[in-house]
Amino acid sequence: MRINKYIAQCGAASRREAEKLILEGRIKINNKIVVDLATNVDEYNDTVTLDGNIIRPHTRFVYAMFNKHKGCICSVKDDRNRKTVMDYLEDLKDYRVFPVGRLDYNTEGLLLITNDGSICNKLTHPSNEIPKVYIAKTRGKIDEDKLKELRNGIMLDGRKLSKSKIKLLEEKDDGECKYEVTIFEGRNRQVHRMFEWAGKEVLFLKRVQIGDIRLGGLARGKYRYLNKKELTYLKNI
Repeated sequence: MRINKYIAQCGAASRREAEKLILEGRIKINNKIVVDLATNVDEYNDTVTLDGNIIRPHTRFVYAMFNKHKGCICSVKDDRNRKTVMDYLEDLKDYRVFPVGRLDYNTEGLLLITNDGSICNKLTHPSNEIPKVYIAKTRGKIDEDKLKELRNGIMLDGRKLSKSKIKLLEEKDDGECKYEVTIFEGRNRQVHRMFEWAGKEVLFLKRVQIGDIRLGGLARGKYRYLNKKELTYLKNI
């Protein structure tokens, strides 16, 4: 088994993140540092460690959703001692779960939690184009010409964004507008930067759906396990 797949099955990281751990020299096989991404592991006889701690494949995979609130970090730990999602997932820590992808510090909403690196890779790989739906509130309405450009994909960091869907849901008398935004990739602060390009500040941003999985009425700071319908969707990606 390839080393990055092994690490993912242990729940230590997604395959992509596992490659970074390998290149950083943090992985050892039988007490020898591994930096070759093509290295294979004998899962029955080799001992693999991450930062000196033995990692082994899980006997049980966990799939849950968490409603992240503002001021919470999408990380297993934070070097500035800020609250992370793991502070709200005490009952799941023994399964070495991790968040799938990220939400910005000031963005709230749906975050998937698992220890299944393979599922994480499917959800985050750009080629799968998993739709992610957000509700955004702005001060002022975006004109139609700029909306058309946003939908077709603007240039960001020297690369063109994939097409997106943006729908005006509400326009209040005070000028505040509510939009539904669907994107198919996940670049850093993408929705914020799309609206900034259009000259509008995002006052509030919440992710409400990933693929066919909806946040629903889950309270902020709470999590629940995925149901059978949601698990079937994940398995069929």
